[in-house]
This record gives sequence, C-alpha cells and structure tokens, in this order.
Amino acid sequence: MLTIDPKEISTAKLHSYLLNAIAPRPIAFASTIDNKGKVNLSPFSFFNVYSSNPPIMIFSVNRRVRDNTTKHTLENILQTNQVVINIVDHTIVHQASLSSTEYPKGVNEFIKSGLTMRKSEVVKPYRVAESPVQFECKVNEVIALGDQGGAGNLIIAEVLKIHIRPEVLDENNAIDPLKIDLVARMGGDWYTRAREGMFEVPKPLRSKGIGVDQIPEFIRNSNTLTGNDLGRLANVERLPLKQEVEDYISENMKVRELLSGDDRSQVHQRAKELIEQNKVVEAWKLLLAK
Repeated sequence: MLTIDPKEISTAKLHSYLLNAIAPRPIAFASTIDNKGKVNLSPFSFFNVYSSNPPIMIFSVNRRVRDNTTKHTLENILQTNQVVINIVDHTIVHQASLSSTEYPKGVNEFIKSGLTMRKSEVVKPYRVAESPVQFECKVNEVIALGDQGGAGNLIIAEVLKIHIRPEVLDENNAIDPLKIDLVARMGGDWYTRAREGMFEVPKPLRSKGIGVDQIPEFIRNSNTLTGNDLGRLANVERLPLKQEVEDYISENMKVRELLSGDDRSQVHQRAKELIEQNKVVEAWKLLLAK
C-alpha cells in the first residue's frame, strides 16, 4: 500500500491525489459580480449542499497553487456577498469548462463560453439561462483555510431563490434524475455523466482559448452544432491559417466532394463528428473551407 504524509509531497501532487480519490464531485457554476458591475463566471468542484433549513450550500475557491494568487470569484464575493450557483448538466459541460479559462479580470466569461446572461430577481449576479437549476444566494460567511497556494476559502451561501427549468421536471413537478442529466468532476480531464458513465473534457488551454465570441457568425449560428460543440471549437489558441485550410482541402478528396455540394448542413454535420472524435483542429479546417 502506498502511504503518504501530506507534508512530504508537493501541493500539486497532493491536489492530484485528493481530486482523483474523492470523486465524483458536483459542480458549482458560480456567477459573481464586482462592485463596478463586471461579471465573472467559473466552475468549482469543491461543492455540496449542507443544510435544508436554512438552505445552505458551500463551495471552496482555492488560492492558485502556482503563484498563491486569489481568483476573481473570491474577490467579487468579498465585495458583494452575493453569488448565483448554476447547476451543470451534460448540455453545457464543455462551455462550463471553457469558462474556467483564466481570462483577465473584466472579461465576461458568459460571452466567451457562449452562455446566456439572465437577470436574477433578488441578487445582482446573473444566472446562466441554460442551466437546469439556478440558485440565487447571499453569502453568509467566507472562511479562509490558509494563506498559501492551494488553501481553500469556504463560501457559505444561503439560497434565497431557486429557478428550475420545466424540461427537467416530471408530472409531479419533481426533478427527474434522468431528465436533468447531471455531470460531475473526476480527476484530471475526466468527468462522469450520472446516467451513462465517465467521459473526458480537455482542460482549457492555459494560453487561453479564443472564446465562442470569436467564432465566425456563420458557424456560431449553426443549426447543427450544439453549445458544447461551440465550446470545444472555442478552446483553441488560434484559428487555422488560410494556407493550412487550403492544404487540408487539397489533400483530402472526400472533403473536396463534401464541399462541392450546396448543403452546408452536411459540412457542419461532418464537423460535429470530427469534434466528437476529438479532432477539433480538423473540424475547424473543414468549417472554414470555402
């Protein structure tokens, strides 16, 4: 048996052991706002519900291991004492992952991830319209667990209002566990889908994905590509160059045959298949081909 003293290994290594052993973990997709009105959206998997009366949820925003800095979510909460916790289902998991990209302060992750801002009723942070359940919360307390990289900050949030999309309800207005199709975090790139099993979501590039807002409109408005598809397309550092696209066309007879038709939906359907095969760069080349 491998026996470990947490004080004798690096924080990064310990973090990996903890995340791989304690799983699956539900995801708090936290929407916050600072005192100047700048919004932030980011997922956290150190999260659960801890009380029904009063309704209390707790999630932890850790200090960054690499440089011991704090995250915008924590900074915003300390300013406003408000948060919206949005639940993540399978239909938005790639967009939620994309929102974890460390964009500069003031960049709107709703726009970058292609998700819709919906005004809350009792708090200032916006809700994620696509989320199956959204909890408007006031923050009762923030408990710092340490001052070094990797230390958590417990956000104790009291639920003030709950919004549930009707599509996930059964005939008795109860949440149907199959309809809500929840996902949870495992270790590394792995997630689990409650009704099916494990799957991978590539971590956002540290160099920052371009974001859904930078996807050309004719692709962004596709009737074939889903929000998750767009989220995966948006998690690239740059678009293929014109010469790269031309080379891709010239080297692939099947691609030339596909492009010879007038039905762009077939092109988008093939791109969707490539995305599902984790061939995102190839999907981009096909979508950008004329």
